[in-house]
Amino acid sequence: MMGSDTTHNRRSALRHANPTLLQAFLVQYRVIKALMMREIHTRYGRENIGFLWVIGEPILFCAGVAIVWTAIRPSHEHGLPMTAMVVTGYIPLTMYRHTMARSIKAYAVNSTLLFHRLVTPLDIIIARTILEIFGTILAGVIVLFGCISLGYMEQPQDWGLIFLSTGLTIYFCLAFSMIIAALTERSDLLEKAMGIFSYLSLPFTGAFVMVEWVPPHYRWILQLSPLSNCIEMLRTGQFGIHVVTYYSVSYILTSCTILMIIGLYMTKNIRPHIDLV
Repeated sequence: MMGSDTTHNRRSALRHANPTLLQAFLVQYRVIKALMMREIHTRYGRENIGFLWVIGEPILFCAGVAIVWTAIRPSHEHGLPMTAMVVTGYIPLTMYRHTMARSIKAYAVNSTLLFHRLVTPLDIIIARTILEIFGTILAGVIVLFGCISLGYMEQPQDWGLIFLSTGLTIYFCLAFSMIIAALTERSDLLEKAMGIFSYLSLPFTGAFVMVEWVPPHYRWILQLSPLSNCIEMLRTGQFGIHVVTYYSVSYILTSCTILMIIGLYMTKNIRPHIDLV
């Protein structure tokens, strides 16, 4: 009987030491979910509307900018409705800026979590990034359908391109966040410079202009930006044949995959640079 129990314990320990891919995935899923809930409670608390601020904050940014631009700018520019231009540009831009902001020193502010055996730096950055992405997407859906319902926007011409561009934007933001998190953990100077970089990068996102509006000999600059390609695709889905857009799905996938590989490599090797306090 004792021998049977010992054999069972050894097999159980072996399973825990060498989990299957599915078991490892389920464990990390639970870890990331727990980290997201912790982040919500830490950032927004448990009182008032609490976690709804995950959606409320991006809504205030997106809706606020859309209202102001609609009020102070002409109703159409280059034959395109201003509200639709702002909404299709500012929602991806908000996702980009919020995920980048939350990735800065992401490991330093969560260093105590790394004492838990199951928590890794990759879990921390994924949890923080997904939380921002989730909030921005829900806010974008609310703003989009609000503008459509009020008559300020037409329904998208191609929902497939809307979903595809959103998925590729998520891919880009996740990969870019990993790189920023690792770089700012290694250098305090880069941490201070990220605010400046965030503003200087705005013209290269394509959020407020179409590539077609840019002089031909400067268009290549915007076409190098994965985010600009994603926004051009989003506007193709919104306006259809009424616009001339410049984007490449293969370029977006290739550039984002390269960024993801770099981000994963840097995340894998970041632990020695984290001050565990």
